[in-house]
Amino acid sequence: MRLPAAQRREQLLEVATSVFAERGFHNTSMNDVAEAAGVTKPVLYQHFTSKRELFLELLSDVGEQLRSRIAKATADADGPRGQIEAGFAAYFDFMGEHSDAYKVLFGAGARRDPEFSSLTRSVEETIAEAIAELIVVDGRPAADRDLIAHTIVGMTEAASRYWLTHDREPAIRDLSDAVANLAWSGMRGITAGSPTA
Repeated sequence: MRLPAAQRREQLLEVATSVFAERGFHNTSMNDVAEAAGVTKPVLYQHFTSKRELFLELLSDVGEQLRSRIAKATADADGPRGQIEAGFAAYFDFMGEHSDAYKVLFGAGARRDPEFSSLTRSVEETIAEAIAELIVVDGRPAADRDLIAHTIVGMTEAASRYWLTHDREPAIRDLSDAVANLAWSGMRGITAGSPTA
C-alpha cells in the first residue's frame, strides 16, 4: 500500500527502531530495515540518504519524545515531591512502552560514536537540569545540585538496564515508585553541611 510521504517516514522510523534495537547499529544494514518495513531499498533511500542519517534522526526523535513526556508530567504535578514522582513515572512508563526505542537511545551502540553519544548526552543533560531545579538547599552551590542530578540520572538508567535484562520485574509502577522514593529520600537528606560524595 502506498502511504503519504510523512506516514511512510514515520513507519520506517518505527521499523528501524525495532531492527536497531535487536541488531545494533553496526550489524544493521539499510537492506535489513527495508526488508523489515516491506519496502525496497530505493524507497528507504528516498527518505534517508544513509544508515547514519536514519539512526541520527531516530535518536533525535526518541530523545525528544522522552524529554517532552517528562516535561509534561512534571509541569502538571504539584510540588517538588509530586514532580519527582511524576517525572520518574513518565520516564519508566516510556521505557516500558517503548523498550526498543529506549535501548536504541541508551544502548552501547549510541555510546560508541561521538555524534550519537552527543545526542544521548543531550537528553541526559535535559533530564538532569530538570532534576537540579528541584534540589534547593540553602548554602549549597549550584554545581552540587548538578552533580546530584546527574547521579540520579545515572541511577535511573542503571535501574532501567537491570529491569530490561531481568524479565521486566518488578512491575513498572513498583520500579518507578522505588526509584522515586530513593531519589526523594536522598535529596531530602542533603543539608548545607553534608558532603556530596
